[in-house]
Amino acid sequence: MLPLSLQTCVNEIFYSLGSLQAAIREKLDKYNREPFQKRDYCRWEVFQEEKTYLQPLPDIPYEIATWVYGRTVNLNCHVIFKKNFYSCPYQYVREKADLKVTDTTIEIYIKGERVATHTKFPEYVKNRYSTHPEDMPEQFQKPEWDDERILRWANAIGSNTNEVICRIFSGVKIKEQGYNPSLSVLRLSKTYSEARLETACELALTRVRTPRYHHLKAILVANQDQIYLEDKNASNRPPSGIGYVRGADYYGGSRND
Repeated sequence: MLPLSLQTCVNEIFYSLGSLQAAIREKLDKYNREPFQKRDYCRWEVFQEEKTYLQPLPDIPYEIATWVYGRTVNLNCHVIFKKNFYSCPYQYVREKADLKVTDTTIEIYIKGERVATHTKFPEYVKNRYSTHPEDMPEQFQKPEWDDERILRWANAIGSNTNEVICRIFSGVKIKEQGYNPSLSVLRLSKTYSEARLETACELALTRVRTPRYHHLKAILVANQDQIYLEDKNASNRPPSGIGYVRGADYYGGSRND
């Protein structure tokens, strides 16, 4: 049931939402200024006293968050969440990070302290980087692995491996984004040998513009590199010079004329 002060609006006719809101505001103000029946003051006076203790609303509306714990800050200064990469200050490389995830943001915490905030990629986005330039190391502060050392390793394995790594680095905006993909490729040499990785890179370069770990891994697991090498060696092998010549007797000769 409406308060007595507002019931006078019931029999009035309003032709716009604005005029209705104005009438309600007027009646509500009158209602709030009516004295209490069993105590001193009125609602308006009590509110004037209490509002000095009120705090402003936060700039960002409250959002329900979930936490993901124990994510490692990789050598490229990023943490991984749902196949996407979010940068973290380089000082925390190899530290464990906790992620506070909402519908719109990802906050990175190290030992309880928030060190980075990113806009969250949509669920359908994969293998994308959100990188704050200030999170990357300065030129004089290099992580344990840098692009020069990675390229030296690749070149030591072979020219095809070096080409694959060069293409990986050329496909990223900042070089730190190429660290992990390049290292994952080069570490295949420890499992399958440098020679097999070099052959796999040669084969992969004939199939895709920029071979990645999953391309090379698939080739090595299926032994496609060995089949490719055998076929290549066979095609490069010179003819033996030995042939078979059948005489006239084989075809019947003069006896069958």
